[in-house]
Amino acid sequence: MIIRHLTPALRRAAERYPVVTITGPRQSGKTTLVRAVFPGYRYASLEAPDVRARAIADPRGFLGHGDRMILDEIQRAPELLSYVQGLVDEDGRPGRFIVTGSQNILLMKSVSQTLAGRTALLLLLPFSLAELYGFGTLNPSELDRRGTALEPEVAKRLSDMDPWATLLTGFYPPVHDRGLSPREWMADYFRTYVERDLREVTQVLDLRTFETFVRLAAARTATELNLSGLASDAGVTQQTARRWLTALEIGYVATTLPPHHANYRKRLRKRPRLHFLDPGLVCYLLGIEDAATLERHPLRGAIFESFVVSELIKAFAAMRRDPNLYFWRDATGHEIDVLIDAGDRLIPVEVKSGRTVPPDAVSALKWWTSIPSNPNRGGVLVHGGTETFDLDGFRVLPWFLAAG
Repeated sequence: MIIRHLTPALRRAAERYPVVTITGPRQSGKTTLVRAVFPGYRYASLEAPDVRARAIADPRGFLGHGDRMILDEIQRAPELLSYVQGLVDEDGRPGRFIVTGSQNILLMKSVSQTLAGRTALLLLLPFSLAELYGFGTLNPSELDRRGTALEPEVAKRLSDMDPWATLLTGFYPPVHDRGLSPREWMADYFRTYVERDLREVTQVLDLRTFETFVRLAAARTATELNLSGLASDAGVTQQTARRWLTALEIGYVATTLPPHHANYRKRLRKRPRLHFLDPGLVCYLLGIEDAATLERHPLRGAIFESFVVSELIKAFAAMRRDPNLYFWRDATGHEIDVLIDAGDRLIPVEVKSGRTVPPDAVSALKWWTSIPSNPNRGGVLVHGGTETFDLDGFRVLPWFLAAG
């Protein structure tokens, strides 16, 4: 079993809270993780119709005394949370219930109504590159500072990897655990989860149009979100497009980065930037079937940028921290791909998919840090190569985001 970086935070939460709630997309490894970390707990999957029926018919009997129990896919029977609340109000010992769910907003609504102050909230996304290849947890707030060097064996493995084959495969655990064909698995995942579960959330009636919408949205990954344009291309109303985009965010398929609010220049752009969270799923949705095609594809830079953003989000999630990520662009076209709010400073991150770094690769970072009203200095360039070095006062990192 691949060690998940969320494990220490999960153990600590169970030592402090009576209920621990883990959300994340379906097939991100939630069940595997909680059953491995809490092997002595009673386990109940509410995905199973017979288990769900028993739980709904007799919730008190189903929960029993509520000692050391895992409730998997709680969004299938959210009414159980009211009974969990009663049990932990009577006895608030830590670690009594471990709850998982695959629908973010619906689950959070149920949690906020019944378990506020009683539960720790954790997010488990698909594998990070660091988890897959066995190096330490990335700390985005230290990305611009020199970190611990990789073990030579790990550095060699990463240097020998093809980034485009890695992105094409994606990071969902079943593809890696079972040696499945990424394209075949992504096709099944899209049909059974994106089309089934998200259709339930949004009550989609025209499934074909919904599929078209998702593919058109995937083609806009790493771009500013023009909702009216996306709606027009998909042949739906803007209100429908907004609801369907929310559905993708509910299922952790996509996210948006807000523009940073600091007005270092006038007339800042205010649209968020859309990012799909798994490059393998994006490749499937765009019909990219092999690594060579991805390397030549006109959207390779956008897919690479969204990969970097997803790795940063996973790193924040492993530390139980909100992903303080933004992007920045002004009306003249100057932009920074990602801004990390580290608290004491902003870290600008530029993303370039090329393996080599030309001298002008940090020009956007130079321009941003030279704005008179901007107190921030330094920054990071992430490129498609394997080298780590400094260029004109900026840190250049390889695509795997770790020092070699």
